[in-house]
Amino acid sequence: MTATPQQLADVLRPVKHVLLDFDGPVCSVFAGLPAPEVARRLREDLLAAGEQAPAGAEGASDPPALLRLISDARPDLAVSTDAALAALEAEAVRAASPTPGGESVLHACARSGRLVSVVSNKAGTATEAYLAEHSLNGFVAGVFGRTPGDPSSMKANPRLLLEAMDAAGTGPEYFIFIGDAARDVEAGEAASIPTIGYANKPGKDAKLAAAGAVVIVDSMELTSDALT
Repeated sequence: MTATPQQLADVLRPVKHVLLDFDGPVCSVFAGLPAPEVARRLREDLLAAGEQAPAGAEGASDPPALLRLISDARPDLAVSTDAALAALEAEAVRAASPTPGGESVLHACARSGRLVSVVSNKAGTATEAYLAEHSLNGFVAGVFGRTPGDPSSMKANPRLLLEAMDAAGTGPEYFIFIGDAARDVEAGEAASIPTIGYANKPGKDAKLAAAGAVVIVDSMELTSDALT
C-alpha cells in the first residue's frame, strides 16, 4: 500500500539529507538505449578484445549484474569491463527519460534547505553528465557512483551510502534514501538509513515492503509535495 501524504510528511520531517538512487527516482537511464542492448554490446566488447564471456553471461540483460558476473569470474577484466560499461552508460544517459517529479524533488529539497546526494550503481561520470545536461548539478551536493573497477561497491552493499553520509558529516537519523529496488532498501538498512521505496512498476510495492521500506510511494510528485 502506498503512503498517505501525512505518513510521508511524518517520515520526512526530521530529514536534512536526501539520498537519491539515480536510475528510477531521477530518470530511466536505459529508456533510449535499452539495458539488453547495453549488455549485448558489453559482451561484444569482450569478444573484440579476444576474451570469452563467462558462463551465464549470454543470458544476462542487466548491465551492472553482467559487470559483477564478469568481474567475479575474471577479476583481471574488472577494470576494463567497468570502463566499457561506463562509456555505454554515458551514451545511454544522453537518451534517458526524466522521471516525472524527479526534478521537482531536487527543487523541493533546495527550497526546504535539505541537501541531496545521488547514490547509484551506475558510473558516477554518467550520472554527473546527466545532471549537467539537465541543469540539475547545482541541486546535488555529491554523486556517489560505483567505485571504478570494483563492482562489489554496488548496492546492496551500503558502501556508497556510507560514503555519502561521511561526506555530509552527520548521523543516519537525519537521512532518508529513496530507491526503487529491494537492493536499495537492503543497502539502506545496512547503513542504518531508512528507505522510501519508489514503486514505479506493478508489483514493486510488495517487493519493496518485504525488503523493509519504511513507506512506499508510486510517484515522485508525492514525495516532492511532502518535502515542501
